[in-house]
Amino acid sequence: MKKTRIGILTGGGDCAGLNPAIKWVVKTATDDRLQAERGVQYEVIGIRDGWRGLVRADASGGDAEGWLVPLDQAIVRTWDRFGGTMLGTSRTNPYDPRNDQSKKVLENIERLGLDAIVAIGGEDTLGVAARLVREGVNLVGIPKTIDKDLWGTDYTLGFESAVNVIVEEIDRLRTTAGSHKRIFVVETMGRTAGWLALEGGESAGAYIILIPEHDFSVEKVNELVLEGRKREARYEIIVVAEGAKPAGGLETVRDGGVDAFGHKVLGGIGEALAKEIMDATKLETRSVVLSHLQRGGAPCAYDRRMGRYFGIAAVDLIVRGDFGRLVSYRNGRITSVPIGDVAGKLSLVDVKTQYDTERYNGRRTILANG
Repeated sequence: MKKTRIGILTGGGDCAGLNPAIKWVVKTATDDRLQAERGVQYEVIGIRDGWRGLVRADASGGDAEGWLVPLDQAIVRTWDRFGGTMLGTSRTNPYDPRNDQSKKVLENIERLGLDAIVAIGGEDTLGVAARLVREGVNLVGIPKTIDKDLWGTDYTLGFESAVNVIVEEIDRLRTTAGSHKRIFVVETMGRTAGWLALEGGESAGAYIILIPEHDFSVEKVNELVLEGRKREARYEIIVVAEGAKPAGGLETVRDGGVDAFGHKVLGGIGEALAKEIMDATKLETRSVVLSHLQRGGAPCAYDRRMGRYFGIAAVDLIVRGDFGRLVSYRNGRITSVPIGDVAGKLSLVDVKTQYDTERYNGRRTILANG
């Protein structure tokens, strides 16, 4: 029987849903009945810490041990119950112009005898994947990012679990907000896409939601807050994405550095906005940054199912030899799109149809007239 070796890695930020996807890649690839039908025996090797693992796993120098872990059904049996990634992750960019290590990655793929690679990640991880595909690597991708901003798919692993965290934390804030008649500004992740803030805010019943796709007026925010108090609202919850910015202003940057992919480290808009509101309205206002809480915890039921479906579909692509593609969920069905088409593109909130620019909240009409 022909033998094929699959490497699997998770890159970028961790999130719930990664372990279910890993589990189902392993279970589907190594299923005895399916292997007999295919006439191929698959071996799955986990690569630790994303692309860093393929940079460091130098088989020729004997340094591969510690960066690779053989995976079988017994090992991954319970993985879908846990958040994060059992394989570890990193934001290593092999194509970083400051330290290009892409040649080492290509050499290690060949030395380790990897016939195919499954890369689970978001914009940056899949950007690396697209370049490796152009270099001739047999690779398929699985979409993962709590921002849900990848082009070509209606869902990315981790999003729904992160939304659940936002709702849970806002529910907790309501008790203290109501007790003290406070305004709470809750800062979520979301660099360029406002999906987390919008759908998290809608689900939690936030009074105001601010997203990167539409610059906001601080004056209008203050007006809306005072309107709420005139209607005798005891407190207000304002949700703001980290990439949201006031009209004519810039994103709030936490520090001056950039990561390996050239991204600024955003953060602080919640605190800045809370100060503006309190100074203008004289109402007690506090800010809370959810930050990495949104990534943590066990995957919700939806992410467990989607991790399963995406993992199975990734193996289907490998079996068919349909490399260079990203597993995708579009129009209610699992499909795939070329990874090269996804790289460099983002899926953003459509302000015209999904956002109310007067109320700074989700849309109030859904069914089209006529």
